[in-house]
Amino acid sequence: MQARNTIASKLLCKCQGVFLPGIFLSLAILLSACQPAPSEPSVNLDASYPSEAGGSLIDTMAGEPSGLIAMIAGESAASAIASNIFNSLLKYDKNLDLEGELAQSWEVSANQKTITFHLKPNLKWADGKPLTSADVLFTWQLVTNEKTRTPYGADYKLVEKAEAPDALTFRVSYPQPYAPALDSWAGLHILPKHLLFNQDINTTTFARKPVGSHFYQLEDWRTGERISLVRNPHATQGQAKVDRLVSRFIPDVAAQFLELLADNIDSMTLNPIQYARIFPARPDLTKKIALYKELGSGYTYMGFNLKHKPFDDVRVRQAINYAIDKQELIDGVLLGLGEPVASPYKPGTRWSNPSLHSYPYNAQKAIELLKQAGFEDHDGDGTLDRDGKPLAFEIVTNQNKQREMSAVLIQRRLKDIGIDCKIRVLEWASFVSRYIKTGDFDVVVLGWSLSLDPDQYSIWHSSQQAPGQFNFVGYNNPRVDKLLEQGRLELNPDKRMKIYHEFAEILLDDSPIVYLYAGYGLPAISKRIKGIDSPAPPAGIGHNSYDWYIPSPLRRNEMMQ
Repeated sequence: MQARNTIASKLLCKCQGVFLPGIFLSLAILLSACQPAPSEPSVNLDASYPSEAGGSLIDTMAGEPSGLIAMIAGESAASAIASNIFNSLLKYDKNLDLEGELAQSWEVSANQKTITFHLKPNLKWADGKPLTSADVLFTWQLVTNEKTRTPYGADYKLVEKAEAPDALTFRVSYPQPYAPALDSWAGLHILPKHLLFNQDINTTTFARKPVGSHFYQLEDWRTGERISLVRNPHATQGQAKVDRLVSRFIPDVAAQFLELLADNIDSMTLNPIQYARIFPARPDLTKKIALYKELGSGYTYMGFNLKHKPFDDVRVRQAINYAIDKQELIDGVLLGLGEPVASPYKPGTRWSNPSLHSYPYNAQKAIELLKQAGFEDHDGDGTLDRDGKPLAFEIVTNQNKQREMSAVLIQRRLKDIGIDCKIRVLEWASFVSRYIKTGDFDVVVLGWSLSLDPDQYSIWHSSQQAPGQFNFVGYNNPRVDKLLEQGRLELNPDKRMKIYHEFAEILLDDSPIVYLYAGYGLPAISKRIKGIDSPAPPAGIGHNSYDWYIPSPLRRNEMMQ
């Protein structure tokens, strides 16, 4: 699921991590402890300063985007940067209510089947060309084209008819009411027809050299190093305060942290060790850096490839679910800065079924289920086997310290009940291309970030299993398919809630994934950055990042090469 619209959406949707145990953890803490204390600031960072334009904001990303067309890349890193370059028709405000972005207004027909969007006048692309409803129609045609390799097409293929009767009007009609319709138009980046017409959207060089309409435009992309954006003089939403956004690619969270301490970056997402242990021991840091804590809109999970044996057996999946101690993960990986989850929804929201609870740790129950599935230690080597084949598999994940350490703890617990598993860790692009898009894996440890609408069709419906689509675990349950289809059509929020509560209950019982935890987002931002709302509204601290500013006395002396 895509992250939305602001500088801080990059910060909040990035992979979070913790250090590996043993020598790596000790070394990371030693390094941070041995760093000389930052020099006392020559100006008062806590003073009030008037808002002004200018300056550069430098953040960091764990992974480099594969491209900047979000519908093709399908990854948070791409969406985070692209959301500063491209606009959607609608967006969510600070209270999570929909408002117009490119659209000035919209109407829904009395029968709830047609939406008419009226674009703001005089919109332009960064190259100065007019942005019109023809671009919106063209983008819809792209995302629904069968040749477009995108996981986001399902929502837009439900449109029965799309038209642009004039330059400022875009109209879509559905064969029947579609509950997530407006939300879907808040998630689709509008692309320029005049630059992409007759190009292959899957391979176009535009993904590396995009031209958008939002606050920023691409200045420079140095592979393996950074992406820098500068203010777009033709921005459809007016001018942002910060002149330049720089995202540096630093896969290791410990290295990110050292860069933050050295004042080489302005923001990052801390891991729990940094937040709960290092910062309290370093009061000098709090003079320069502000900490925030928010329950993220996502969760970490372990997913089974249901097309591979023995994961086609629900008893095996449930057994592994019982064998994993989720509280151990929350305490050991997150240092308690997280919550257990039992459904694919943010805890505390109406869509999260309060009657559901995560599988309790029960090794004996796990062993019993595996025995029912035919797995026992027949040869006495400590590993369960069936028909002469050991119960062994590989856990694959990306370079994310929280996920790596989670995999280590899972590996230990599974070994306790006779399951032999190995761990493979890859950088993000290789991980996605080699394993996720091909479906060539046994088990993955990953995370989902979620949209505000509860629709989970693109992740769990059995039709969404083609290469590049999100149901890469191969889940297929006719009752779930029907519920997901019903949920899209039900406009009554209470009835819709019941549909998704039942869906979550079935999903929990089927265990195509093991919900591990929902962690807190722990952003750390230099106090030179002003204009951040505190306390944070429902949309989070980044809802108004275009109004963040860096007063002249607080700007670092920097030279962009």
